[in-house]
Amino acid sequence: MRMTRAVRRWMTAGAVVALTTGGAACATLGRATFKEPVVTLREFNVTGLGLTGGSVDVVLSVYNPNGYKLDALSMTYQVDVDTVKLGSGALDGRFVVPEKDSSLVRLPVRFTYAGLGAAGRSLLSAGTVNYRVRGDFTVSTPLGNFTRPYDRTGRYSSVSGNGR
Repeated sequence: MRMTRAVRRWMTAGAVVALTTGGAACATLGRATFKEPVVTLREFNVTGLGLTGGSVDVVLSVYNPNGYKLDALSMTYQVDVDTVKLGSGALDGRFVVPEKDSSLVRLPVRFTYAGLGAAGRSLLSAGTVNYRVRGDFTVSTPLGNFTRPYDRTGRYSSVSGNGR
């Protein structure tokens, strides 16, 4: 009887070690096979102008290169125009990006004219301005939850309506 208890203990301990090691290996494999979504600026839409500032909707395109859908749980963002911070925030709602497809994400940004300065004048007068959009997002996948940063720069043209 004593031998049976000892054997059971060893078998239980072995099973716990195998499960723990297997779970860690799966998480590592999941991170290795997870392909980063590609975030690009699609549009800037002025939604309001006032005496001291205004608001814009920044529309991002999020492309999912993976063979499974991404369920975005959260997203943070900071939008810079030239080298000046236009605004930042966190996206309240969840969104889904289908496998090997894109979804548009609308980010509301409030700004002040004092903060924009020359960059705002350039956009209003010339119709183009340099931008940077960055932050991070957390997605739920069949391989687990992943939080990853994104950072995109380019030149936005209000004439063509998209970032380059």
